Amino acid sequence: MITDTVADYLTRIRNAQMAKHRVVEIPASNLRKGVTEILFNQGYILSYKFEEDNKQGKIKIALKYHPKTKVPAIKKIERVSTPGLRKYTSANDMPRVLNGLGIAIISTSKGIMTNKEAVRQNVGGEIICYVY
Repeated sequence: MITDTVADYLTRIRNAQMAKHRVVEIPASNLRKGVTEILFNQGYILSYKFEEDNKQGKIKIALKYHPKTKVPAIKKIERVSTPGLRKYTSANDMPRVLNGLGIAIISTSKGIMTNKEAVRQNVGGEIICYVY
């Protein structure tokens, strides 16, 4: 049994990129689906597909690499809030990742969104991860 499903999700993406895989398959959940949609909208992954089966379903993610150098689009993907130590922030104290070049994915009362979107909507929440 996995206690931290988001850390497992991020580790699967990290490991697939290190092994230069094109597609990674991850068990689905609503939180993981939200994080996947944000990664796609921000341009960190090529595409994704939610597949339903008789269990919880799967997410298939096509990873993005530079066409010539084969360098992954995601340089670093790092878990911030863990089950043992939750990290929360207000809209006023929202973190800036890599001086605004990266994103922080935040779980708010209005759904999962980036740090920039959370500031725009003036909501705080739990910091899930940093991506750059």
